[in-house]
Amino acid sequence: MTRKQIDLAYIKNDVARKTTFKKRKSGLMKKVSELSILCGTDACAVIYGQHQANPDVSPCPDGALRTITRFKQMSKMERSRNILNQESFLRQTIFKADEKLKKQMSDNQEKEMMIQAIYGSLPADWLQKLSHVDLNDLWLSVEKNIEAIAEMMTSLEKP
Repeated sequence: MTRKQIDLAYIKNDVARKTTFKKRKSGLMKKVSELSILCGTDACAVIYGQHQANPDVSPCPDGALRTITRFKQMSKMERSRNILNQESFLRQTIFKADEKLKKQMSDNQEKEMMIQAIYGSLPADWLQKLSHVDLNDLWLSVEKNIEAIAEMMTSLEKP
């Protein structure tokens, strides 16, 4: 059974807010500890509570200090190597979607040409009307299909 989706909004009730903070904090600390143990990585979390004098540190203050010191000793280039801001994340996502769209359009065009060629719904002079690019696409498509047919025939002959 799935959990009910909660609204991410400020909790106005003080008692409920403190309880939620306490539960979420312990869950987060547990996740950091599990990540560190299961993946063998250095991970730490430092959480400053609204009504706490000292921050909560996971897994332990010494381990967190070592991890933070190691991070600070890295060069700026190493630190920011895998960091994505919103703009670069969106650029990357758009680029991937664009590539996927181009591939899908190419596949669709290839299938459309093959369907038209197979079912003969084209006029007699349809080949002469195709552009150079379309002719190349058709040729590649026909070659792929011939190779697939040849592979199927060889697999049928082997029994």
